[in-house]
Amino acid sequence: MAPRDPRRVRMRRLVRSMFRLAIERSHVRVALVGLVFLGVFGAISVRLLTMAIFGEPPSQEHRAAASSSTAFRPDIVDRNGEILATDIRTVSVFAEPGNIYDKDEAVELLTAVLPSLNASELRAKLSSRKDRKGAGFVWVKRELTPKQQAEVHRLGIPGIGFLPDHKRVYPNGTAAAHILGATNLDGVGIAGMEKYIDSTGLQALNSFGLVSKQADLKPIQLSLDLRAQFAVRDELAKGIEHFKAKAGAAMILDVKTGEVVALVSMPDFDPNDPKDALAPDRINRMNVGVYEMGSTFKAMTLAMALDSGKYNVNSTFDTRGGVLNWGRQKIHEYHGTNRVITMPEVFTHSSNIGSAKMALGVGVPGHKAFLKKMGLTERLRTELPESAAPIVPSRWSEINTITIAFGHGIAVAPLQAAMAVGAIVNGGKLITPTFLKSDPDSVKARTTPVLSPQTSEAMRYIMRLNAFEGSAKKASVPLYYVGGKTGTAEKVIGGRYNKNRLFTTFMAASPMNDPKYLFVTIMDEPQGLPESGGYATAAWNSGVVTGKIIERVAPILGLPPQFEAPVRPFPQMVKLNAYHVNQLGGP
Repeated sequence: MAPRDPRRVRMRRLVRSMFRLAIERSHVRVALVGLVFLGVFGAISVRLLTMAIFGEPPSQEHRAAASSSTAFRPDIVDRNGEILATDIRTVSVFAEPGNIYDKDEAVELLTAVLPSLNASELRAKLSSRKDRKGAGFVWVKRELTPKQQAEVHRLGIPGIGFLPDHKRVYPNGTAAAHILGATNLDGVGIAGMEKYIDSTGLQALNSFGLVSKQADLKPIQLSLDLRAQFAVRDELAKGIEHFKAKAGAAMILDVKTGEVVALVSMPDFDPNDPKDALAPDRINRMNVGVYEMGSTFKAMTLAMALDSGKYNVNSTFDTRGGVLNWGRQKIHEYHGTNRVITMPEVFTHSSNIGSAKMALGVGVPGHKAFLKKMGLTERLRTELPESAAPIVPSRWSEINTITIAFGHGIAVAPLQAAMAVGAIVNGGKLITPTFLKSDPDSVKARTTPVLSPQTSEAMRYIMRLNAFEGSAKKASVPLYYVGGKTGTAEKVIGGRYNKNRLFTTFMAASPMNDPKYLFVTIMDEPQGLPESGGYATAAWNSGVVTGKIIERVAPILGLPPQFEAPVRPFPQMVKLNAYHVNQLGGP
């Protein structure tokens, strides 16, 4: 028998060992093979599920689009923490033109489920990438609802997909629209506080990828009280309708802090659908419009006269004849007394002649300097990006001082005038208005002393007297010790004043012994009614609306009713035995 080849024996043993499945080794091998198959099929399942929900994974072009469209924004809340603006998660649908084989069919299907799409524009978008390499990328529609997403998904069009997005929503609709502003589809603020937020560095944070979720951003707390905002808007809307005015606006200013507690301008718009904001009549009349403020400016004139030291509360002015001749100009009284009147009576009777004589006594340089000190000759800057510069005379002569003394010949933003009146009643401190909730340090940084406390007390007394026996009686709400001033200005039409088209203003503060809030209402071209005897002046419309606002919001704002007249609210005026001062307070 021939000897065996050792190499052949070793080879047989090796092959035999390779195919021998020892029972203890087969369990391990089967488990490993099972894990591999489980991993592969799990990955395929996850991939299929992801594709079913979101479509193809985003390319670099997709990622760039997504990063530009999903900028996070902080919540905006009112002073009590109520949500005014927030983000919600949504999706946007995009198309890859290179992967869509029948573009006409795609356009037909998409416009059927998304009827807001313009078929011609969509067809142009889908045809715009024919000559480019790759699938390409175009937005079809941003910010879909879940129902719209489901309907588009069911179409099953190749080359159509979804990307996660954010949508800015304003749950209170038109409330505070002119303050909040709006954002565009890319989440960039285009007006109001939304634009202000971006100016503080939000866009930079998002562009550098430093914000991964909305919770990373601290809410922006405004000075607004949403409860007061709703009440003011409701009363203003009723007033505009009742007095048949073209437009109107109203606000509440905290004269101790400069915080704007409520501000409404109508017609307004819904920031959830801000296209109406572009209409010319949708401007913020408190901050962007500039107007001749009429007799409310007499508060500035009297404060200037008192603070100059040239006059005191017992000074008198001769208004006999009812006409002030100045060169070729004639200054008339509206409801003249035809007698010598005291300084408080100049205010309560709204005397143009008395106001003009005060301003002339101070002089043109002093008049200009005072109005500048009160912030009325330069653009007012607040957090709101939208503002307008006042219109002042290019050449300021004595006749300009005369007319400006009673509110004609200078046009300012009502918020600007409110700031000045706030200083007149709060002890003489000019505080730049703010739309952010303030702390004591912020208030101090925005405060400039402009009047003596004695002048402020005299003006509070005069404004309270006007509500007691003058033109502000319409807004003299019982229990809240209101004081104020009317203002009626003829609008300039075609370069000439038109006496039938009026702009009316009412400013009132409460309580006048220690004012906390200033209430301002303006109305554009209100109409005379039978109840007003056909008059359309401020007391009959803006004054009435202001009174209703005070009555409604005073409890909301925590203003305590005064069931008894305050004791000696104007002690300096008592010492001077000012006109009718004893009728305004307790013993």
